Amino acid sequence: MLGKVIAISTVIAAILLIVLLQTTNPSTAGPLGLLAVFFLLYVILLGAVTEVLWVGSGVLQAIGKRFTSKRPPGRLSLQRSYYFSTVLALGPVMALAMASIGSFGVYEAVLITVFLAVGTLYVSRRSNG
Repeated sequence: MLGKVIAISTVIAAILLIVLLQTTNPSTAGPLGLLAVFFLLYVILLGAVTEVLWVGSGVLQAIGKRFTSKRPPGRLSLQRSYYFSTVLALGPVMALAMASIGSFGVYEAVLITVFLAVGTLYVSRRSNG
């Protein structure tokens, strides 16, 4: 069920973003329109990162079974992939938001990376299994 919700919400967000970008421009959209663009980008990235993590962990598991016999790497569940992607999908959105106001540099990139590292560590410790 979670997979269907993620897939459907990603497709709907992509359609809404395309419509929003075709019908408005930043000067007429206002703050709420800009917030909608960043939110829709986040939902799209959330679906994409979830899929990449889930499929990528399956590929790593298949490769790991060939090369190790003691303890092959396990596959991430879809739910745990979703938890990790809630943090990881925010990184590109924050970077784009910083770049859009003209204040994205090395310092900001380091801060975003630290935020993603702390968030990922938190999710890995809180989500067992």
